[in-house]
Amino acid sequence: MSNVAPAMDFVPVELPALNVLVAAPRGFCAGVDRAIHIVELALERWGAPVFVRHEIVHNKFVVDSLKAKGAIFVEELDEVPDGVPVVFSAHGVPKAVPAKAEERGLTYVDATCPLVSKVHRQAERLVAGGCHILFIGHQGHPEVIGTFGQVPEGAMTLIETLEDAAAVQTPNSGKLGFLTQTTLSVDDTADMVAELKRRFPDIEGPRGDDICYATSNRQAAVKAMAPRCDLVLVIGAANSSNSQRLREVAEREGARSWLIQRAAEIDWAWFEGVTTVGLTAGASAPEVLVQEVLAAMNERFAVTTENITTAVEEVVFKLPRSLTA
Repeated sequence: MSNVAPAMDFVPVELPALNVLVAAPRGFCAGVDRAIHIVELALERWGAPVFVRHEIVHNKFVVDSLKAKGAIFVEELDEVPDGVPVVFSAHGVPKAVPAKAEERGLTYVDATCPLVSKVHRQAERLVAGGCHILFIGHQGHPEVIGTFGQVPEGAMTLIETLEDAAAVQTPNSGKLGFLTQTTLSVDDTADMVAELKRRFPDIEGPRGDDICYATSNRQAAVKAMAPRCDLVLVIGAANSSNSQRLREVAEREGARSWLIQRAAEIDWAWFEGVTTVGLTAGASAPEVLVQEVLAAMNERFAVTTENITTAVEEVVFKLPRSLTA
């Protein structure tokens, strides 16, 4: 009688099917790419440590990666010791910050996104032309703080909601202008601008759309994708305005949506009864995190991926001469 156990046929476990729609454009924009490169070049030029005032971009993975290379992140210039270089974040800073750096003799590099800098210059021009500015944005966001810091106190009034636009009281004399944060909901902002123009027909607006191309493009891609999805995952930080707007856009288009920083934050219970998932990433989220999420899905599902491309981005911003000369 044989002591050898009979061979058992291996029956592979069949994974449930999952269709994943991947939005394009997604992830890093030109301004974020430039800002990160500025910190890396500063570390190459001056060595560690290089201080960075505020998170260079709103993404923990990016910030932690730069910390590992020798960057030290602080919230205020007072935390930067004398004699070390400092980089200002992509969101922009009030004029008082570089002025204080110069007063202290600090070497600094401004990594403000050029599209945010454009809004700063527009604010200066409007105020110089006698306008009071109604600024559409989110209270406390670094970009809003930086833009308000370009003009004298009291020269701008913040508009956060359509209700604000309908109720705002303006100075009795003088002209009016409006500007917007660059990372807002395209649709919400259009509604607020329309209300301001209805109430103040002579209000002066920006020469072009202040909402940046990357914000608009990422929202357009989600709009095209979300109606086909049961669930949309947005990779981005909770304090990332453009990432939060992507989640909101997906929900408006009828899909449940969650904001996650990386694959470990996925609750797989979200996938119960789901056949099609949309995937995108905010402008501060690197592509490696998108691939990490796709890999996690592939471990649990038989994944079929489809790219939803609504635009091709080829924007590149120049680096500061102080780092390239």
